[in-house]
Amino acid sequence: MSESSQATVHRPAGTAGQGARARIALVLVSHSERLAQGAVELAAQMAPGVVLLAAGGRDDGGLGTSYDRVSAAVGEAAADADGVVVIADLGSAVMTVESVIELDDELDGRVRLADAPFVEGAVAAAVTAHGGGSLEEVLMSAEHAGGTFASLDAAVEQAGQERDALAPEPGDLSRTVVLRNPLGLHARPAALLARMIAGFDASVTIDGVNGASVLELMKLGATGGQELTVAAQGPQGSEALAAVVEAIDGGFGEV
Repeated sequence: MSESSQATVHRPAGTAGQGARARIALVLVSHSERLAQGAVELAAQMAPGVVLLAAGGRDDGGLGTSYDRVSAAVGEAAADADGVVVIADLGSAVMTVESVIELDDELDGRVRLADAPFVEGAVAAAVTAHGGGSLEEVLMSAEHAGGTFASLDAAVEQAGQERDALAPEPGDLSRTVVLRNPLGLHARPAALLARMIAGFDASVTIDGVNGASVLELMKLGATGGQELTVAAQGPQGSEALAAVVEAIDGGFGEV
């Protein structure tokens, strides 16, 4: 592989060169090399335990997509992981990814192209992959992130329906806790909570939204000093509730 076609790669600390195999890897394809690299950097901050590869720009450094770069990145990801989710930014990038997948029979069923917004989809998919999600679960997380772009009226209606569906039932474990870090539930603490919750055999809501979804947590717009209601159910509900309350009360290291 030529120097110009090498992909920018993020691998979890301690795994490089050790032959460790990931469950799901992500490939981020953009018309801009720097945009693809930046998306990998952002997703890696949210989910440091995930293999992420950037394939952006043409081989000459210009804007566009390179079949060789995308093919190399997808092939490398498929060699590193049991499944691969690819997220692309614009139409021709999508077409390039589709061509790569269609022309390599070995990728059939193992590599999926998400119909998802580039940045939000990458973050949501990475957090789900970090939590051990399956290929289908990671793909769905990326595609669900598209709800961010719904019209305001539709978004408000959907949010109300989701909160009603996730509202604590009688018998659910619940506690209230004050959000102590000054910046509130911005990207980093939201990702920390989502990853933590995904590790429990429990369903957890925070102010009525799915605590395992980093985007849903960020959309709360919760600010420092705000009181949050945490509810949990399931076999590890009490453990999950205690861990989430402790994390929030601790200020995520920002107090």
